[in-house]
Amino acid sequence: MRTHGLKARFAAGGAAIGVIAPNRDAILAETLGLLGFDFYMIDGEHGALSASDAEQLVRACESVGVPPLARIRSLDPKLILQFLDAGVMGVMMPGLSRRDEVEAFVHAMKYPPVGQRGLGPVRAANYMLGGVVQADYVQHANAHTLVLPQIEDIAAVDAVQSLVTVPGVDGFIIGPRDLAMSMGFIDGPKHREVDAAIARVVTAVRNAGLVVGTVAGTGAQARALIAEGYQIVLTSAANLLSNASSLFLSDARTITAEPRP
Repeated sequence: MRTHGLKARFAAGGAAIGVIAPNRDAILAETLGLLGFDFYMIDGEHGALSASDAEQLVRACESVGVPPLARIRSLDPKLILQFLDAGVMGVMMPGLSRRDEVEAFVHAMKYPPVGQRGLGPVRAANYMLGGVVQADYVQHANAHTLVLPQIEDIAAVDAVQSLVTVPGVDGFIIGPRDLAMSMGFIDGPKHREVDAAIARVVTAVRNAGLVVGTVAGTGAQARALIAEGYQIVLTSAANLLSNASSLFLSDARTITAEPRP
């Protein structure tokens, strides 16, 4: 039965740094896993990815021992089921701002008696082959599947005290750009009002004993966030490529003029 170790890490107070990417390329997922990231987030919201694409990306992640997670584009139980059945071990769900939406998310993620996830002979369950007892698999899957709603608008911030008490949720991921735009700041999240809203979320989530996460543009930002108590930090594959390319080209094109004798 598949496991990932992230929950144990969080419970011990540790943090995980991962990459989110909208790409179909399994080699990219495999490569980033080999480079040492703690998880790979398949972006099925901003990426034109199907559950079939996700299955190949999951296989690539499994081949290098990196936990495969996914952001799924909508709160559709059947779509969530397909991603989970492909072997995704946790889901980050965007756009949730009401308690009933978070409850529906949990129900879609968990098998009975916790939720309403359907059970079938699929790869997540090893096709019901290999001698695994069904009850053991169901309990194991329920215990290890990460449920991570996103906080992306001010309505979710206002409701956060209720959201953090929904049973079955492991943590919340803050999306600062969309949050800022929902507050009227179309230029980005660098405003005191947005900082205050984020602080409200962080306090509520941590007081509830849950994991809080967000995004970082640089390694230094990620380190600072972890020092502040964030346990999940995401960066994008495009951001990594941009930063590495800029550094490489800057070094390659720097000409040091040496004095002639």
